Amino acid sequence: MWYKAAMNMKPYIGRFAPTPSGPLHLGSLVAALGSYLDARAHGGRWLLRVEDVDRTRSRTDYIAAQLQSLRAHGLHHDGEIRVQSAHLADYQAALAQLRPHLYPCDCSRKYWHAQAQMGALGLVYPGCCRGRVLDSLAPDDAAIRLRLPEETVAFADRWLGECRFVLAREIGDPVLRRRDGDIAYALAVVVDDGLQGVTDVVRGQDLVAATAIHLVLQDMLGLPPPRYLHLPLVLNADGSKLSKQNHAPALDDATPAANLRAALRHLQQDDSGFSDTMPVDALLEEAVRRWRVPVR
Repeated sequence: MWYKAAMNMKPYIGRFAPTPSGPLHLGSLVAALGSYLDARAHGGRWLLRVEDVDRTRSRTDYIAAQLQSLRAHGLHHDGEIRVQSAHLADYQAALAQLRPHLYPCDCSRKYWHAQAQMGALGLVYPGCCRGRVLDSLAPDDAAIRLRLPEETVAFADRWLGECRFVLAREIGDPVLRRRDGDIAYALAVVVDDGLQGVTDVVRGQDLVAATAIHLVLQDMLGLPPPRYLHLPLVLNADGSKLSKQNHAPALDDATPAANLRAALRHLQQDDSGFSDTMPVDALLEEAVRRWRVPVR
């Protein structure tokens, strides 16, 4: 199925949605800056969301540190911050709406990994529990998975062009509620974007394949699909993604202009005439004016 963002006259609404599992690093800044510039270049709003539904990774002290880094770099959000852990009822309501498409799964990772093939998001769940019926939205000692349709999902990405994924072979039925009760990212992000009226999602290319799941969920929940723009990742010397899990160094908030210039260059933007000591507000104002998505 080809998914296309609805053409309408709605004002642009973008967002940056970090997980508070560590301080922001250069990869985080690239995602934040790209989404900020795209929103401001379109005369739109830029929202901030704290994606803390994963209780094992999220810490409140990191929320404060991330907000401080954004302020130091002149990236000021619009409106109130949405904190996912304060809106669990919204995700539970979405699960209830999706119930005909859900099933319980009590497979251990060791069990199903032994039968799985590699796909676009890692090992593809082989459907061991797919024939089961969900009796409760809080099953005992079981996760809740989404039964994906047997189809190919295609969409236009503003950076990458056409993206296409065969759901059964490359994606596999995702978990929407974990065995420990936590809501999975795939469901929370779709519900949040819908409730916040997000029209444009700008984020890292590590989430391109996950977009196929998000588009299916938007369709099932009756939500309009946003436009997508997936930005190039900042990589370590070994080719792995720069991330908190890989102990990426935290941003130095004392050198915001230099950090922003590094992010701009990674985004293939023109930073000529900028300096590492210029005021960040002046730098960002000019960067918004120059913002261009590379033509593929």
